Amino acid sequence: MAVLRTFARPMLASIFVIHGYDTVLRPERVVPIAEPVVRRIARVVPVVPADTTSAVRLNAGVQLVAGVMLSLGRMPRVSALALAATLLPTTVAGHRFWEVEDDKERAGQRVQFLKNLSMLGGLLITAADTGSKPSLAWRTRHTAKAVRRDKAVGRRAAKLGAVSGAAAHRIGGLVPGH
Repeated sequence: MAVLRTFARPMLASIFVIHGYDTVLRPERVVPIAEPVVRRIARVVPVVPADTTSAVRLNAGVQLVAGVMLSLGRMPRVSALALAATLLPTTVAGHRFWEVEDDKERAGQRVQFLKNLSMLGGLLITAADTGSKPSLAWRTRHTAKAVRRDKAVGRRAAKLGAVSGAAAHRIGGLVPGH
C-alpha cells in the first residue's frame, strides 16, 4: 500500500499544484466566475477576503501549497482536507451547470462538476487514510479499553490480596508460635 500512496498522492495533487500556480499568477481569469461565490462566503467566513482577487489568490495559494505537501507525503491528511476545503467553492463557482442554458455547455459543465466531485471523494479518502497506522479513534478506544482492563485487574488483585491477608491472619492465629 505504501507504493500505491507514493504514486497516487502526487497524481491526485497534480491538478491542484498546476491550477493553483497558474491562478496565483493570473487570478483575473477566475475572478469574474468567482465573484458571486466569494461575496457569499466572505460574509460567513471571516478569514476569506471580501476582495475577490485576493480571495481567488488565497484559494489558489492554499491549493498550490497543500498540493505540493500532498505530493511529497507531508501531512497528507491535513493537506487533503485543505484541498477539499478549497475545492468546494471552486466547484460551486466554476461549474454551475444548472444555470447554463446551452445544452452542450451544460453537459460540459456537468462533467467538470462531477469530476470535481470525484476528486473531492478521493481527497476525503486520503484525509481518512492513516497510512496503515491505527487511527486516533482506534487508539483512543484501545487505550480506554486497556485502562478499564487494568482497573479490573487491579480490583481483582486488591480483592484477592484482602482475602488472602484475612486468610493468613486466621491461619496465623492457628499456627503455634505466631
